[in-house]
Amino acid sequence: MTSNSLTQITVPFHNAELYIVEFEGQPYTAMRPIVENMGLDWKAQLVKIKQRFNSVVGEITTTGKDGKQYQMLCLPLKKLFGWLMTISPNKVKPELRDTVIKYQEECDDVLWDYWTKGKAVNPRPKTHKSERTPLHDAHAMLVAKTKHLNSSDAWKIINQRFSTQSIDEIPYDAIPVAVEYVHHLIALYSSANKQGSLFDKDTYELVREFAESVLSQNFMMQDVWQALMLINKKDMMYYSRYVIDSNTMARKVSIALDFKTKKGEPLIDGCCQTINFVGGTKFTGVNPKWFNAPAW
Repeated sequence: MTSNSLTQITVPFHNAELYIVEFEGQPYTAMRPIVENMGLDWKAQLVKIKQRFNSVVGEITTTGKDGKQYQMLCLPLKKLFGWLMTISPNKVKPELRDTVIKYQEECDDVLWDYWTKGKAVNPRPKTHKSERTPLHDAHAMLVAKTKHLNSSDAWKIINQRFSTQSIDEIPYDAIPVAVEYVHHLIALYSSANKQGSLFDKDTYELVREFAESVLSQNFMMQDVWQALMLINKKDMMYYSRYVIDSNTMARKVSIALDFKTKKGEPLIDGCCQTINFVGGTKFTGVNPKWFNAPAW
């Protein structure tokens, strides 16, 4: 497939520019800017794209910043999410993980919003600091009462819970829920200091092993979840609810009971980015949102 683009849209995305082009009335996106802005090797990804999406990928004439015409490999926008999920954040260079995750979480939605609406819309109206006073007070209490968290890590956990980048994105009507959540964290961290009185040694170890097994299963099932996402995204999101619940409870229990390795490392660090198993296995650079969805 080789064709001229009827419409071309330049889309700003995290200090980069991506492109949507029209072919037979459908949106396509130029793949090289996406791949290179993620920090990935274009030649390696080009082979993968042609192998997996050979029937739908093609070259479309686009206009560069210099005004000249270029043939660029483009993928139907509806297929972009499938390609993004072929990239494993745990297999790229550590310095690229956050960028890869950012593209996986936002890129296809932003491009679709520009195609259908002409712009990307943030659905969360920001709140004023005065409206968040109860949440700031609860946050201060959380930091004061815990020995594991500093102020920044505490905010990260709260943002992770509400899927926000900044606390001013938490809707005003959700502030009471956020305050209740923070008080729940305070109770969990407080009980962690008393774990020795909650269980005898054998029971405590049994609960720890159970929490570790719940957390480790996502890494073992990574390829299965990824395949299901490509086959049927709706079914994957439906079944993932059960994984979400188990991950959430395992995280809460491990923090509440202060599970640690033989070296004294916490099973889950304060900002939920490192998992340290007792056997010595360590997963670093974990996306905090991993605890709210299957690890793909």
